[in-house]
Amino acid sequence: MEKLKADVLIAGGGIAGIVAAIELIENGKTVLIFDRDEEKNFGGLAKESFGGMFYVNSPQQKRSGIKDNIQLAKKDWFSFAEFEDEHSWGARWAEKFIESTDEIYQWLTDRKVGYFPVVHWVERGLFKPGNSVPRFHMVWGTGYGLITALIDYLRNHKNNHLLKTYFRHKVENIIMENGKATGLKLSDEQNNIKIDAYGKAVIIATGGINGNMDKVRNYWHKDWGTPPEVILNGSHQYALGDLHEISENIGANITHLDKMWNYAAGIRHFRPKRKNHGLSLVPPKSALWLNYKGERMGPLPLITAYDTRYLVTKICEQDKKYSWQILNKKIALKELAVSGSEFNEGIKEKKIFKFLSTLLLGNKDFYKEMEKNSEDFIIAYSIEELAEKMNRLTGGKSVDINILRKTIEDYDSNISRGKKFHNDEQLRRIAHARQYRGDKVRTCKFQKINDKKAYPLIAIREFIVSRKSLGGIQTDLQSRVLQKPDEQGNQKIIEGLYAAGEAAGFGGGGSHGLRALEGTFLGTCVLTAKTAAEDIIKG
Repeated sequence: MEKLKADVLIAGGGIAGIVAAIELIENGKTVLIFDRDEEKNFGGLAKESFGGMFYVNSPQQKRSGIKDNIQLAKKDWFSFAEFEDEHSWGARWAEKFIESTDEIYQWLTDRKVGYFPVVHWVERGLFKPGNSVPRFHMVWGTGYGLITALIDYLRNHKNNHLLKTYFRHKVENIIMENGKATGLKLSDEQNNIKIDAYGKAVIIATGGINGNMDKVRNYWHKDWGTPPEVILNGSHQYALGDLHEISENIGANITHLDKMWNYAAGIRHFRPKRKNHGLSLVPPKSALWLNYKGERMGPLPLITAYDTRYLVTKICEQDKKYSWQILNKKIALKELAVSGSEFNEGIKEKKIFKFLSTLLLGNKDFYKEMEKNSEDFIIAYSIEELAEKMNRLTGGKSVDINILRKTIEDYDSNISRGKKFHNDEQLRRIAHARQYRGDKVRTCKFQKINDKKAYPLIAIREFIVSRKSLGGIQTDLQSRVLQKPDEQGNQKIIEGLYAAGEAAGFGGGGSHGLRALEGTFLGTCVLTAKTAAEDIIKG
């Protein structure tokens, strides 16, 4: 049995663990980080992310003439969240985060994190107000660039000698002494050694449950009915919820695990890094989003950037819970993208000319990858051929050629009438999106589907992708883990124990409520981790 000791032990080497470590060593604390993954994956899921950051009244917004303020952001957040209790810990964390985006922006800027100048506008809201203005700030370099900047800062810090990182280490239990968390029991999975590590405080930053398909299915939200037969894994392979169970066993309150942020447009990764690995596509606004039979789902047609949860809900209402995107090559080159650092080389590698070329001429490399390698990507030169190949892929006759043809023809004929006579909700939303410069350059101008000049036709089979846990270990506003409430509803803290990032439901066991405004996950990880470190430093 090996024994280790430091002021603070951090379970998890994702963005929350890294941020906490930076704050702690800057203030003279000795720190041990334990991560179950390999060292090359230091940074966790954030390293694979698109790198969107939610800011209010930022320099980028001001330069673009976007008028934003904290009051409007709170209104939008609470509208989307639909908190069951607007005085809950999650709701209080939401307020704290919105009031702290300036601080987070400055903290990251001081550590050499930069941003693309155009702010993206996502989660605008459908039946409930969402983002009233654009707030999704792309990190220049994607999530990969964000994490690389933080790791470089951490490793080159003058106090780096105060930090030790251990990879391939699994947390087996939390050591408790007289009701206080004083350490971690671990397994060195590479060398088969058991370790006891002791500290004055423990921070749990191990992510959520969405890499564990058994837990995802068990906590599947009642609004979505029974879980789909196929759910792809877009989360981290070690986001298994182990520490949720361990924390619960020592009295922690675990809340809102049925609240998840899943995506509707997933395909099987053609170079998988983990079991059941899914790629989350950014669905083209100009594509038709159809159910397994080739029908548009409604009453409102499905289109991205308004309400991601609604997309998942509508697909899960179908008898077969997968969907199709129907488009053509012209639409694919201009609009099809991946939500993540992968396949976005121009911005990931910070090559401005490559990025602009992709923006103006289309992501030809990704299109070729899809055409060559993706089993979920079909091309055809007629609607009849397309339907036949769709049925061949699924091994049945679900797609009715007559329904598919009528669906496409009805949409195309609406475009043919001219802009003054467009009477289709999808076309209205495309027109709205193109009014904003951040969307105009990436959205076709009323492009027909069955347009031979834009051939070939494309069908993409898409599955639900498990991504993030909106619930988790409940914490107070100092990121201290809270016990289960007593009969009067009172809660005490578990001394010495903190939770940050996705493990804490991004603050308070659920700071997003039912829905997220996007770009909010990385920022809440930064804030909750920073808050935990600051409370430990205060002593």
